[in-house]
Amino acid sequence: MDIRKVKKLIELLEESGIAEIEIREGEESVRISRQQQGAMVMAQPNYMQMPAPVAAPAAAPAATNIPVINEPQGHHVKSPMVGTFYRASAPGVKPFVEVGDNITAGATICIIEAMKMLNQIEADVSGKVTAILIENGQPVEFGQPLFIIE
Repeated sequence: MDIRKVKKLIELLEESGIAEIEIREGEESVRISRQQQGAMVMAQPNYMQMPAPVAAPAAAPAATNIPVINEPQGHHVKSPMVGTFYRASAPGVKPFVEVGDNITAGATICIIEAMKMLNQIEADVSGKVTAILIENGQPVEFGQPLFIIE
């Protein structure tokens, strides 16, 4: 992605008061977010685990302009790797779990494809699936929440 486009995105972020923006162009992806202190704007390609600093804003954003997003409650099952998330073992097959299903620890809940290998992801706790946070076929990053189990 062109550095001029990234700089323009940073300017738009500062002007609008938005806390975070993610843009995808083909296989490239850039996420720019603003820390609450306004110390640094970050850009994160989808293939990297750690964000890289891009630029420092001139002034800290007003805290009243940033909306508060409520985190879903419960245990977050996180991705153990970077890859592509699949809810079922094959297209057209019933998904491993649905919202509202009761599962036991060790049950397969999804597949993450990484480097042409299909990796079965198992639940690390027993409980009821209250949310599925990723759409089928979407890329996921290491540590990204996939499911919420209560």
